[in-house]
Amino acid sequence: MKVEKTSLEGVLLVKPELVIDGRGEFFEDLRGSFFETYNESKYKDHDIKIHFVEDDISVSKKNVLRGIHGDDKTWKLVSCVHGKVFFVVVNCNKESSGFGRWESFDLNEENRWKILVPPMYGNGYLALTDKVIFQYKQSSHYNPDGQFRYKWDDPEFGIDWPVENPILSSRDADEKYINTE
Repeated sequence: MKVEKTSLEGVLLVKPELVIDGRGEFFEDLRGSFFETYNESKYKDHDIKIHFVEDDISVSKKNVLRGIHGDDKTWKLVSCVHGKVFFVVVNCNKESSGFGRWESFDLNEENRWKILVPPMYGNGYLALTDKVIFQYKQSSHYNPDGQFRYKWDDPEFGIDWPVENPILSSRDADEKYINTE
């Protein structure tokens, strides 16, 4: 695999490598395809020594927007295993000089990219295809009460989402959205 730094401190882009002989992270043959979603020793080889304790999957239809959520302790390794998403990571650390900076990524079933999101970064995504299956690995167990949350269109961030009227949960649509310190 190839690991690349992004414009956000601590956020990494992980790209699997195609292996022709059928051994490795990804291959295709007449039966279909196979790809390895995680291998702890390969991540350790890249000095990524995070212990993940929970895996989650979300399924969304086109124009569903989820996020922006995060917390102060959880590392996330995310990927889109089916479909295509516009994925956004935002620095939500008010103590950081980079507070409010964000970067977007096109994650999809073809590129099989993963994004490593550190604590104090929020993330969200927009489903761009009729069906999206999105995978999260987390270093802490999900705790909705311990999260900070920002509205998807918070003017403080100015995220350029490629949608005007997304489908939102009541939590994500709430005008009284809570920005937890």
